[in-house]
Amino acid sequence: MTLVEIRKPDFDVEIEIVYATPDNFTGAPVYARPGCYLHEKAASALAEAIRLAGILDLRFRVFDALRPTEAQWALWHHTPDPEFLADPNRGSPHSRGVAVDLTLIDTAGNDLDMGTGFDAFTPLSHHGNPGVDAGAQRNRHLLMGIMTTAGWDFYRNEWWHYQLFNSRDYDLVQDADLPEPMMPPGAANGPAGSSGGTQT
Repeated sequence: MTLVEIRKPDFDVEIEIVYATPDNFTGAPVYARPGCYLHEKAASALAEAIRLAGILDLRFRVFDALRPTEAQWALWHHTPDPEFLADPNRGSPHSRGVAVDLTLIDTAGNDLDMGTGFDAFTPLSHHGNPGVDAGAQRNRHLLMGIMTTAGWDFYRNEWWHYQLFNSRDYDLVQDADLPEPMMPPGAANGPAGSSGGTQT
């Protein structure tokens, strides 16, 4: 597998990897460093999305991209909610390097209103929820239009999540597969108490 690091100047995006900070739903950093990688096919699709957004004087803020399998287990141990997290026994598109969490920003660097924040585990995060006002709905549709035109599939429960079609055709990525580790030493890659659980 060829991984591409998403960084400037190759990719004109703002990188804000929330799982490398305590500002995420677990309340603590999950990553030891804020790496941002994608499979080469996903990186190409992101480049096309960046081009399309630029035509509208918009850019992206990336919250998460490749998520090592160890990180998916850490998130699942904290909140095993299949409505918003992929069961790590099956593997997440993030852990295959073919998913990205992101939002649109304007020329001043302000996030467009999407009705909820990133990783809001609530039905208000679902696409088409009538409880979200019209302005935020338009912004979600704009994000979806750009991303799907660039070749991404969407996930109906999370306005911020996009993945390549046939995401399960790609191999899972562990922290040891990365050019530089993202996870803290000793991060478990399996059920609690296991140092090597298998994933399918």
